[in-house]
Amino acid sequence: MPKRADYISWDEYFMGIAILSSQRSKDPNTQVGACIVNPDKKIVGVGYNGFPTGVNDDELPWAREGAYLDTKYPYVCHAELNAILNSISRDLKGCTVYVALFPCNECAKAIIQSGIKEIVYLSDKYDGTDSVVASKRMLTQAGVSLRKVTFNRDSITVSFKEAGA
Repeated sequence: MPKRADYISWDEYFMGIAILSSQRSKDPNTQVGACIVNPDKKIVGVGYNGFPTGVNDDELPWAREGAYLDTKYPYVCHAELNAILNSISRDLKGCTVYVALFPCNECAKAIIQSGIKEIVYLSDKYDGTDSVVASKRMLTQAGVSLRKVTFNRDSITVSFKEAGA
């Protein structure tokens, strides 16, 4: 009997982990997840956008507009930063980060400083904004590879039924 032919690729697998991680985000507007993979194709960190550990997400705002301190922006940690901080390894040199949304300039700095050498992303919806322009400048100068990924399938289904059921 031949092996299964419809198994998912490494890119689908790791991006799927990033997207699944994004479902932990409590942000009512934008959910982003990130998955860091070492050169041996082992997951070494995952994260999603949310408030720092110990900060009550019921007491601070989730708004996108208004006075700065009345929005989520001064409080939220992005998925990429959380994946770096949550990493099981101190050494991320040569790793790849999978993220659904192209990283902002602040995350780009953390990615560069951590030694990550490749970013694989699905969407670049903020392309042309100051944050993404600055991000791409820094990432390019630092030699970080940027790869927009596309897939032949639109979705992967995750089932919680017992195996064999």
